[in-house]
Amino acid sequence: MKKFKIHGIFIIALIIQSLFQNLSFAQSSKEALVKAEEKQYKALKKISSVEYPGDSTIDVTYYKLDLKLQYSNHYLIGVVTVSAKCKSAELKTFFLDLQNPLNVDSVTSNGKQLAYTHSNAKLFITFDSTLNYGESFSVTVYYEGTPGSSGFGSFEFGSHDGYPAIWSLSEPYGASDWFPCKDTPADKADSSDVWVTCDSNLIAASNGLLMQVIDNGNGTKTYKWHNSYPISQYLISIAVSNYIQHTNYYKYAAADSMPIMYFVYPEDDSLAMDGISKVPNMIKIFSERYGQYPFLREKYGEAQFGWGGGMEHQTCTSLGSFDEDLEAHELAHQWFGDKVTCADWNDIWLNEGFATYSEAVYFEATQGKGVYNQMISNDMKNAKAAKGSIYLTNISDVNNIFDYDRSYAKGAVVLHMLRGIVGDSTFFKILRTYNSAPGLAYGVATTQDFEKIAEEVFGSSLSYFFNEWIYGEGIPTYNVDWNFESLGNNLYKILLDVNQTTGFNPTFFTMPIEIQVTTEAGDTTLYIFNNAQSQQFPLTVKNKPLYITFDPNNLILKNLSLLDSIDFTKPTYFSLDQNYPNPFNPTTKISYSIAVQEKGYIPVKLVVYDLLGRQVAVLVNKKQSAGNYTVTFPPENNLNEFASGVYIYSLTAGNYKSSKKMILIK
Repeated sequence: MKKFKIHGIFIIALIIQSLFQNLSFAQSSKEALVKAEEKQYKALKKISSVEYPGDSTIDVTYYKLDLKLQYSNHYLIGVVTVSAKCKSAELKTFFLDLQNPLNVDSVTSNGKQLAYTHSNAKLFITFDSTLNYGESFSVTVYYEGTPGSSGFGSFEFGSHDGYPAIWSLSEPYGASDWFPCKDTPADKADSSDVWVTCDSNLIAASNGLLMQVIDNGNGTKTYKWHNSYPISQYLISIAVSNYIQHTNYYKYAAADSMPIMYFVYPEDDSLAMDGISKVPNMIKIFSERYGQYPFLREKYGEAQFGWGGGMEHQTCTSLGSFDEDLEAHELAHQWFGDKVTCADWNDIWLNEGFATYSEAVYFEATQGKGVYNQMISNDMKNAKAAKGSIYLTNISDVNNIFDYDRSYAKGAVVLHMLRGIVGDSTFFKILRTYNSAPGLAYGVATTQDFEKIAEEVFGSSLSYFFNEWIYGEGIPTYNVDWNFESLGNNLYKILLDVNQTTGFNPTFFTMPIEIQVTTEAGDTTLYIFNNAQSQQFPLTVKNKPLYITFDPNNLILKNLSLLDSIDFTKPTYFSLDQNYPNPFNPTTKISYSIAVQEKGYIPVKLVVYDLLGRQVAVLVNKKQSAGNYTVTFPPENNLNEFASGVYIYSLTAGNYKSSKKMILIK
């Protein structure tokens, strides 16, 4: 559901980890801290602040919904059959979830009336005799009333352009607002039928294949839809209106294709066509990366409804519009949310984080890596505002479950970071394996299931990653400083200091990190494994380093303070170098040298002027000792404050003065 709105570095980093594991950190203290945090993570995984709905003594195998809709008085008359197996040693009474506004007329099994009570949103049903473990049974519930509308609008009688529109959106707790069910995503039915009787000028869309349309001869029609795949109760849906229908096809083999069905409001038909035309290629792109579309025997469908976002109803997505990013998001749910469904709402990121990340995957395939990077950057902005852990400890509040910053954006960024650690090919192999794994495919999963698959495919433990990013809170704040000295023979030693601001859970983040060193001869990429709150890494490069870029490919969700370099090889003269690169966009580096002084420190000022002589930035204004320094312009990447053109930068150091030109091109 959507609300309104690079490469692997881990193996090399492990080698570096072994070289520097004892630097700048007391190992005994570190081990104690890690053990304490591991205990905290394990405890967190067991926390849930609501008693989960659904009777644990039954295993639902089938739903049949036979619904008569009366739009004029917003009324539903339902006959729902639920088949299940007994999961307890003896079963005499069980319950289905059904909200109180719906009135139950009777309950039968094998044509016999059963005793029942209906209160506190539970329909308790009692058999004439006791059932044994594993025994199958079916009950049929006759009921009627005006359905409820909890959450995001679980069942709505609405309108568009003066015409009726009826739709469902049951996630997370709304299925029992309109039909009796076991209201938990963990218990998938093996199959389902949805029969909808409505006014004959309307069309009813639902899950699976349309098996029959019956003209009842009384101004109504009955649409009979059958779904042959396992399905969670909240993914069963209806969408009814005076739709215009379109069909195109996804060709998955030379001689085989699958229908893609669209149900569109007439007034939006022309606007929808652009989005509709892109869906076959979307399915192809996701099939190549995640495994074949999961419901080939049936269809993929899109039905317009009156809610502003979208909902990934199995094989029949409901959409408020046909925007490309929304279509990509909901389509991706067919793999992540429908084929493999989160076992509980604590792990909703397995649905929403994956679908949000898939938007970037789709645009990467169609528009390139630059667009992907921009979308991830936007997700990171939202993710920085996330409160609490991605694993939810409070699933009683619908808005908390579907908090965009946390469940969607931060969940997506976690996948982006995992891709950076394991590499592209391994990452998509992890997703394909997760989506096809026995017990998970067409079933349900938890974060622990996904972590296990990721570790098996990657070949190494990723517990540090999942513990801090899924069960932990916040993001790392890195304070990075570095200096260098000449070793002779054109070799230079860099001392890179990485310090993290103390957090709560975890106190610091363990991550492999890319370091790009720009030297006089070009760029060199090095790798570190940062597994301590304060750590120093000695790095050796050829050619004089000019500046470094911490995490150049933006593979880590973070805050960063990067201090510019100091070369402790004491210069014997003052100098101001030409900025590099020049011309530049978005930033450039300015290097200068302060000669050895008898007094040790002298006042230094580095100022930038425009061609009219107006001061536009002060880059340095303090006392400094002898050394080689490099600073960045514009400061803090604040490019928007500066127009394209020629700028003058001027250095004053004691009695030394020098100025040079640089060119900013936007």
